[in-house]
This record gives sequence, structure tokens and C-alpha cells, in this order.
Amino acid sequence: MKIGIIGVGKMGSAICARLISLHHEVHVWNRTPANAKGALDLGAVLAESPQALVQTVDVVLSLLANEKALDDVYFSPHGLFSKDLKGKTIIEMSTISPDKHAVLALKAVELNGEYLECPVGGSIGPAKEGKLIGFVGGPASTFDKQKPLLDQLCKRVEHIGAYGSGSTMKLAINLPLMVYWQTLSEALTLIQPLGLDPARVIDIFSETSGGPNVLKARGAFVAQTIKDGQAKAVNVSMSTVLKDVQTMLNHAKTLQRNLPLTQSALETFKESSRAGLENADCCEHIVWWLKEGSKA
Repeated sequence: MKIGIIGVGKMGSAICARLISLHHEVHVWNRTPANAKGALDLGAVLAESPQALVQTVDVVLSLLANEKALDDVYFSPHGLFSKDLKGKTIIEMSTISPDKHAVLALKAVELNGEYLECPVGGSIGPAKEGKLIGFVGGPASTFDKQKPLLDQLCKRVEHIGAYGSGSTMKLAINLPLMVYWQTLSEALTLIQPLGLDPARVIDIFSETSGGPNVLKARGAFVAQTIKDGQAKAVNVSMSTVLKDVQTMLNHAKTLQRNLPLTQSALETFKESSRAGLENADCCEHIVWWLKEGSKA
């Protein structure tokens, strides 16, 4: 199958590697061309524009940082929506507001194309291994056609319902995780005077009710970050955390719901970001909290 990928950052490149390993023909486009080098080294073909990419492939996977980037990619003079889309399917995998999907889907249908949303749970490692979890919103008929492809990327794919439902599910699942980084920071404040080895502490937490699945998957990385005072790599940046948590709060507002704990966590994330962690891995928030944020 000819597959296009818009946005070949860490996650996009990992998905690219997975698809190429399965012998798909992959074409890519990135807003910063130099950042597409990793995908090209894997054997992907660079497209001149989103328009050129969608006209070349059968399916486009989009993984972008924010809604401004989406508007540029979809609605620019050489964007995805600049020509007829007959026979083309766009699968939007970015974490964006549920309402945005309805806007994009309507335009895609007007251009004779098909559209699915499929934000995913998981990080770079699972993406390379085809072990993501996908949350799909859109017509069941389109989902059925694209499920074989999504099954190659995900260990579990859930068709949640209409447009916006997949994104809503992803936001709901991410919310406890995002807030957890702050609650873990506060918990470690209590035992900081004990002077325990971070690896031992995180291991204990991971085996108790104080540790969610993320500690089993990333516990060693978290512990090493605390020990070193900084992360060796950026898996999920603080800027991504800020964007996702703000999106959660915005969506809650449309539902006339209040999320006080999430709002409080966002304020602490903003503080650590202003302290210089905006582009750092979110685990460094814990380091900042133990050194500065927890001071009375």
C-alpha cells in the first residue's frame, strides 16, 4: 500500500519505521524538511507538499503538534484540502480538540475523500512494534476499510463512535496520566528527607497502588532522570503536556464541567515550563518540583 505521513517527528518516524518494515511504500512530508532525514534514511520518499503527498498515496496519516499546524497543513494553497480527494483517506492521529475533527471531516467529504480520527496511546517503542492503542471516530464503513492498516500499527483499535469521540476518549485516558506527574512529584516530596535511591523508590511505587502502568513502562527512565537531575532523552515534552492538558480543560468547558484537579496541575506545569523546562521531558517536572516547586 502507498501510505503518506504528515509530520515525521519522533512518533511519525517510529510509525514510518513500522510501515516500512511491513513493506509498505511510504511517502512523507514535514514542515521542517531537515527533520525528515530520519524517515528518508529508512527508505521513505519526500513529497514536495501535503498536496503532492495526498495525490500520490492511498492513505495519509497525520501526526502534528497542534491545531495551528493542522490548519497550515490542511488549508494552505498546497495543503491536503487544496484539490479533490476522490479515492483518498485521511487518518488524523494528532491529539486535538474533538470539535476540530468534525470541521476537518466535513471538508474532506466535500472534497470527495474519507476521514477518520485515530489518536493513539503509547510512545515511540510501542509505535515501532505496532503496539499502540487507537481510538477511532468516524463512519463504521471507513473504519472497516482501514482497520487492517490500523491493526498493523496498534495492538488494540477501538471504534468509539462519531467524529470527536476518539479524541474525547484519548483526552480522558491521558488526563489521569498528566495529573499523575504532579501527584507523584508531591508524593516524592514526603519521602525526600529519607535520602532513598530513586531507582528503589520508583520500583516500590510501581509495585503498589501508588504506581500506574506508566511506572512499569518508564520507571527506570523516571528514576534515572531524578538521579541525574535531567532526562537523557525527550519522550513527552512539557510543551506537549501543556497543550494536552489545556485541550482537556477546554473540552470540559464545552461540556459545562469543572476539572479542579486538572486545572491545579496545569498551573504547576506552567511554572516548571517558565523555569526553563518547556522543551524538556515531562519527567524533569519532578526534578523541578523537588528542588523548587515544593518550597513553602
